[in-house]
Amino acid sequence: MAEFADGHTFRSYMFFWSGQLFSLLGSLVVFFVIFVWITDVTGSASMLALGNFIFLIPMLIITPFAGVISDRHSRKTIILIVDSLQAFFTFILTLIFIFNAAEVWIVLIFIGIRSVFQSFHSPVVGAIMPSMVPKDKLGRINGINYFFTGLIQLIGPAVGATLLFFFPIQIVLWVDVITYFIALFPLLLIKIPSVHINLEGDERNSFFRDMKEGFAILKSIPGLLKIMLTAMLLNMLLQPLIVLMPYFIKIIHSGSNFTLAILEMILQGGMIVGAVIPSIKKKWNNSIRTMFIGIVIINIGYLMYAIAPIGFYPVIASGAFVVGFILPIVNTIVITVVQKTIPQNKMGRVFSILNTLSMVASPIGAIFSGPLSEIFGVSWLYFYCAMLGIMVSLSAYLFTNLRHIDYDKEINGNNKNKND
Repeated sequence: MAEFADGHTFRSYMFFWSGQLFSLLGSLVVFFVIFVWITDVTGSASMLALGNFIFLIPMLIITPFAGVISDRHSRKTIILIVDSLQAFFTFILTLIFIFNAAEVWIVLIFIGIRSVFQSFHSPVVGAIMPSMVPKDKLGRINGINYFFTGLIQLIGPAVGATLLFFFPIQIVLWVDVITYFIALFPLLLIKIPSVHINLEGDERNSFFRDMKEGFAILKSIPGLLKIMLTAMLLNMLLQPLIVLMPYFIKIIHSGSNFTLAILEMILQGGMIVGAVIPSIKKKWNNSIRTMFIGIVIINIGYLMYAIAPIGFYPVIASGAFVVGFILPIVNTIVITVVQKTIPQNKMGRVFSILNTLSMVASPIGAIFSGPLSEIFGVSWLYFYCAMLGIMVSLSAYLFTNLRHIDYDKEINGNNKNKND
């Protein structure tokens, strides 16, 4: 069991967390400049798609097991190892650029290596909070964490674009190494509680059994599996928008790095503003209807990217804000429906499945983005994906029983029958 989070431990967590924000900023800057470099050097949508695919695949494979590993070993040691290795390999990549030896295939390998370390980092950092923050402060700290993480994600591209304006990429990459040492200082000074789990018998090999049971639970709740599969498909259709953005702005619309950064900031800013709505509105009158209306609006914003005249950035910016603003509302509704309908003692395995479905959709959407953009063109691919997203969401709502399900009314009966 983790030791109780007292005031001193809480202050230690805040010290640790402040360092992690700098680490996140460094990672975002490096991610931005590397994909800008790939765009400038190759001018290929397929290479961008391949780079994103290589980044996502290690996360798909490793993340489900990283949380388990963090429960069995010292979390402080895990973070120290993976962050140090990530900084070391970024240093090697920086040297490769300094000596003008950078090739696209080398950079792609380093993208994959960095993804492996980040796959361990995020779950471990997330698991540390409950052991260091008192229960009565968890809600507030989660809100603060979400706000500042969103803020860092907002300014990361702008910092990357600004640095690229003044310095070559081999100088900008040093940001990741510098922020590593900033994050290292509090990590070395604080004590992170350990959690010891005693696993006996077949509990050690219960992962796939729990996954199977989780699917059975999803199928037992009317309409819930359909919602999850619909969300997975729509996530897949959104991937070209995310993956091909540097190519879409810099090549098709002849934009600069600053233009790309500002549009990504508008998208992220829309998400921060949109996240405020669910915190204010405590209850939706019809969650399912609201969710599908939101999905249609997201795809309308997607269409605005596709139909924007060349170089007319206000239309693209408006589409970016619409997509960003509605996404957290839809995601919050989906998560809330799951939290209300799934018994508490089965929540973990169900969320594990949902995370897996989401992670599977992302690399599939990413790898198909490149070849399809070569066939249709990026703007037409955006158009087709947005229209398909609208048709899928309308079909799922109008031609299935989803529109007749009121989860707020059925929750109590479902939980009484299934909470065994």
